[in-house]
Amino acid sequence: MSYLSYVSPSATSPWHTYLEQVDRVLPYLGHLAHWGETLKRPKRALIVDVPIEMDDGSVAHFEGYRVQHNLSRGPGKGGVRYHPDVTLEEVMALSAWMTVKCAAVNLPYGGAKGGIRVDPKKLSKKELERMTRRYTSEIGIIIGPQRDIPAPDVNTNAQIMAWMMDTYSMNTGTSATGVVTGKPLHLGGSLGRVKATGRGVFVTGREAARRLGMKLDGARVAVQGFGNVGSAAAELFVGAGATVVAIQDHTGTLVNPKGFDMHTAMQVLKRDGGIGQYPEAERIDNESFWDVDCDILIPAALEGQITVERANRIKAKLVLEGANGPTLPEADDALRERGVLVVPDVICNAGGVTVSYFEWVQDFSSFFWSEDEINVRLDKIMVDALRAIWDTADRHKITLRTATFAVACERILSAREERGLYP
Repeated sequence: MSYLSYVSPSATSPWHTYLEQVDRVLPYLGHLAHWGETLKRPKRALIVDVPIEMDDGSVAHFEGYRVQHNLSRGPGKGGVRYHPDVTLEEVMALSAWMTVKCAAVNLPYGGAKGGIRVDPKKLSKKELERMTRRYTSEIGIIIGPQRDIPAPDVNTNAQIMAWMMDTYSMNTGTSATGVVTGKPLHLGGSLGRVKATGRGVFVTGREAARRLGMKLDGARVAVQGFGNVGSAAAELFVGAGATVVAIQDHTGTLVNPKGFDMHTAMQVLKRDGGIGQYPEAERIDNESFWDVDCDILIPAALEGQITVERANRIKAKLVLEGANGPTLPEADDALRERGVLVVPDVICNAGGVTVSYFEWVQDFSSFFWSEDEINVRLDKIMVDALRAIWDTADRHKITLRTATFAVACERILSAREERGLYP
């Protein structure tokens, strides 16, 4: 294991999970393994103080981060999350997974990630805006349309991206629409972006089900996390004939073996910000979610959710990682031994960054595509990437996760080797 002086990863930390995933792929990289240490060290990590004046006149300080893991293949790309549990190690791991994800679908980006350690629900809209603008000013020294392009993540959205874009633009004296993606449409946002990550989960899930000989029509789906990713994926699976039998989010765990009505579920989500008050379902305790009878499980919440103990209880034959890093390495092994197919985060949820790439390209050219064009392009990129990864998995008899890392890390380290070291 390669440890850095400023981290002390526990066995369940996201960074530890990432390092173990890298160690597992090194034997499949041939001579490029010579550059393997590159993958274990972020290129740049910025920690910033974010002081703002609160509505009551007091001054509050928040801890912010922006990590650029690897820029060998292009500018940094990755989301910004607002969450009370955000840490440097978590942001490092998320930035590293972004490096792998972008390379897996062959986008011309490196991986980056940002975050603020805050519970945004405790801030007023004006406080949220002031915090976002101050954070953007503090990380402005390392972001830019050709340097590092933030996007929405947990608890951030198009409005926050608009504030970030405006702040960066004011500081540089230009309307820099390409500095962030996931923006509102009239500020250079792209059609299809909001549901792109969930759509990618569905597309990779559809292909995986086909490989398993599993029919989506009638398949039972359990979803953990019912935000942008989980809800969009659930709607698409229901549209293909599947039945959503369980949903868990921060407001509780609900089950209905006959299936959730997606129209009603989306109305409840829009009204309450969570699924807890959905009327026609039984509420169970959160831990019992892992015992639900289902064919497809979609963890679309936070990292580190599937432990070994939970992995041994999961009834699904197919796990689609809508979240980043939801499965611990030992749980990965347990699922493989039980014959459960896992489509890993670094390909499964790459739909979001793919449409972010489309948005960035559209901003540069000031020419915008229709939603149908975007969905067709997204589907093709995802299906082609998964096909190449599956071929690698079959050839080496390895898991889809290790195969995704093998395909991606070969591209990353080839770029590193060809660029060389400067000076």
